[in-house]
Order: sequence, then structure tokens, then C-alpha cells
Amino acid sequence: MVDLLSASPLLTIFIVVALGAALGAVPFGPLRLGAAGALFVGLFIGALVPDIGAALGLLQSLGLALFVYMVGLSAGQTFFSDLRRQAPIMAWAAIILLLSAAGAIVLGRVLNLDADMVTGIFAGSLTSTPALAAANDVTSSGLPSVGYAIGYPVGVILAILVVAWTVGKDWPSRNDTGSLAGQDIEAVSVAIKNPMPVRAVKGFAEQELRMSYLRREGRTRVISPGEELVAGDEVLFVGTAPVVAAAVDQVGERIPEHLAHDRGQVDFRHFVVSNDVLAGRTVAELNLAARFGGVVTRVSRGDLEMLARDDLTLELGDRALAVVPRESFDEVAAFFGDSVKGVSSFSALSVGVGMALGLLVGMVEIALPGDARFSLGAAAGPLVVGMVLGALHRTGPLVWQVPQAANLTIRQLGLLIFLAAVGITAGPAFMETAFTGQGALSVIIAAAVVLIAAVGMAAAGRLSGLSAPRTAGAIAGMIGQPAILSYATGRRDDERIESGYAALFALSIIVKILLVNAILAF
Repeated sequence: MVDLLSASPLLTIFIVVALGAALGAVPFGPLRLGAAGALFVGLFIGALVPDIGAALGLLQSLGLALFVYMVGLSAGQTFFSDLRRQAPIMAWAAIILLLSAAGAIVLGRVLNLDADMVTGIFAGSLTSTPALAAANDVTSSGLPSVGYAIGYPVGVILAILVVAWTVGKDWPSRNDTGSLAGQDIEAVSVAIKNPMPVRAVKGFAEQELRMSYLRREGRTRVISPGEELVAGDEVLFVGTAPVVAAAVDQVGERIPEHLAHDRGQVDFRHFVVSNDVLAGRTVAELNLAARFGGVVTRVSRGDLEMLARDDLTLELGDRALAVVPRESFDEVAAFFGDSVKGVSSFSALSVGVGMALGLLVGMVEIALPGDARFSLGAAAGPLVVGMVLGALHRTGPLVWQVPQAANLTIRQLGLLIFLAAVGITAGPAFMETAFTGQGALSVIIAAAVVLIAAVGMAAAGRLSGLSAPRTAGAIAGMIGQPAILSYATGRRDDERIESGYAALFALSIIVKILLVNAILAF
């Protein structure tokens, strides 16, 4: 069996992926390892087949690059709009990482460990491959790699435990936005008693309320934003419960009949956005009222249901709930594309161009004081480029966004391949050192480093008035571990987790590289 694994690195990777996925599904009390299961299976297989790790460098980089690029595409949509809100947590991250490095230096001296070893432990416990590469560029002792192999699993396990405690909390978040996943949108039929313009109804001008059906004098049609509501009208309001309640109190009263049940003249349906011309366009740019006499009230994206604000940008695979005259259904379907098959694939051209740009950015090197050099690498380069392209949505004919189902599939596969390759590569050094006295001391330092970082970031998020989901994402981003992000998103469906991760991932890589050089200097 060992000979077979040695002869086929690709077979070994997928055996580890399969066994790791199985291990990740096993509950350990309230904790499941998820994708991190591939890392631990990889450590075991790597110890059995010690020579195979050298052949996995390309697969490791490919898996990581695919994962972070897809995360960047998703997170870029909200990251730049939330940048001002996340600036305090970014500053806190730099301070907390500095404290973690100081803790590593102090404990390294107290426990009498070599500085090269401490550097690897620091990089491993914070799961930073670029930081390890920076350490190896400065020293040729090989000790940073050994420390990295010991610190890495310790960092993953303890950070997942802190995130498990954090992500489910609902502490006050005065400086954060609400989650799109937490919005329950309802549709309420209302009888108008107080005449007024549509634009004067509470919540409408603020894009928190949509209206669709209008029944006037026995005839039902789609309402126009520019018209006047008159006494006796019956209108369908769509929005979150508090917004709808405030609007109803202003204009009239609820009626038991649901206007959407009358489908004789006006009807509604979810249309799949598969026409790539619409990808990257806002709801307002659809101009559905002028084209078809209709209106979009909601947009579903994966498990999220969002109110169709005028500035909401559509993505391929979205399902737009449109209310239109019955005779226009076929035209509206053709306009949206309305093809599930049409969004089951993605543009290989845009993904290829985006990934190439990300890897090129990651290769750019910047000289640091001394002989050290800094680059974003295959981890942060594709992430940064993915965030920029995700915010742009499209450039001319190129649609950067990938349909959500395809995005999740690619990122999960990339993550599993990356973690399997890391585990296999680190397995021999881990087994040789982990169960010695030096290994035990290394575990103590690794635990201290990651707990200072993770617990400190949890406290910083709470003190900064950010939500628990965004704080959990920030912990994963500062640690720099995709498996922790995967665990957090598996526990809670909240787009703020990915936004917090993206905010700190690239920044933390830069800070860790600088701190590695500082640890070696001591």
C-alpha cells in the first residue's frame, strides 16, 4: 500500500481528501473538523509515505489559489462598502499579532528554544505559509519548517474552538450592518385610507419597502413608483416586518385577502438570471417597469432572500421574483434567460484571466530592510485580485462573478486539496518532533500564540461593536486558515463572516512576514 501511494501522488491526495471529508463529518462533542479533517489525515499519511511531500507543491498552491480567489469574488461585493466599518478591526489585528509575536519571543527564551524554531512555531500556529517562506529565506537551519509542522495543527484546532464559541453569539453590534441572511421578508396586502404619493410612504424612498400589486376599482395591475395612492386602493407591500408595519400604520390597514392570489391580470414568478448581459447590472438598470410594465420585489441568492433595492447588483444564478402582466411572461423569461442549465457552468475565460492576474500580483516582490523580501504569494495575490474583480462584477464583456453553486464547489475542492497537500508535506517532520520534549515545549508556545490572537480578536470585535459573525470571520482571516472560515460558514449562514475574513487575510499576511523577521532578530 505504501509503495502504491509513493508511486502516485495524485492518488494519495484524493485518498486523503476522501478520508479527511469522512473524518471532518464525525462530531467531537459540539465540534466537527469539517475540511480540516483532510489536514490531520494528511499528517498521518505523510508520516507513512515521507518522500511524497516534495511532489505536492504545485497541487498545494493550486488548491489554495482556487479557494482564496473564489472567496475574494464573494467577499469583494461587500468588503469595499464595509471598509470604513472594518478599519478599527484591521488596526486591532495588527496590534494583536504584535502581541502574539512578543509572547512567542518571551516563551521561546523562557523555554530555551532556538529562535529559528520559534519563528516556525509562530508561522505555523497562525497557519501562514508565506511567513514560513520568509523565515526559510533568512535561515537555512530547517528548524522553521519543523516548528511550522507542530504549530499548524495546534493553531487550527484552538482557533476552531474559539470560532465555535464566537460565531453563534448575538452580542450587540452597534457598528455593524445587519445580515442579509437574517432578514425575513414578508408580503402584506393593505387597504389605503390616507391618500399620498407612493414615494411618500415610509420606507419606499429609503429602498426598504417595495410595492407590486395595485387593485383600483376592481382592476389589478402593477403599481408605478410615480403615481398617487387614493382612498380605496389595495396595494401589496413587500419588506421586513418592522418596515411593513410602519408603512401600514401610515397609509391604512391590513386586509385578509392576499392580492397575489389574484393571478388573472398580473402574475409573479421567480426568473433565473442566466443572461450574462444582466450579470453585474443593478435592479434599477433592468428598467422592468418601462420594458414590461413590471417590478422586481425580491432576489434570492443561494439561501439568502434579499429585498430588490434599486442598487442591488445581480449575479448569474440569482432568482428574481418579478411581478408582471400575464401576457408578458414569455418576454420577461427571455429577458432574464431563465435557464438553470445556463448557470450550471461558468466563464472559463474570466476565471482564467482573474486567476492569472492574482498569481501575477502575488509574484511581485518588495524588498524589506535587511535581506528579506515580501510578496503576497499564491495565497493573498488571488484573494486581493478576486476582491477587486468581485466588487467590479464585470468589465465590458467579461463577467467576473461565478454562479454561487459553482463558486462553492470550486472553493471546497480547492480547500480540501490544499489541506491534504499541507498535511502530507508536514507529516514526517511533525511525527519526528511532536512527541519529543522539544515538541511539547513547541506546543505550549503555539497554543499561547494562537490563543492570544484568536481570543484577542474576539474581544476586539466585541469592543468595536462588530457582530459575532463578522468577528468570527475576522479571527479566521487573521489566523489565515481557510478551514476555520469553512467551519464558521458551515455553522452560520451570514455573509459578514466572509467579509470579515477578507478584511484581514491579506493584511495579516503582510504583518506576519514582518514579525517573522523581528522574531529572528531577537
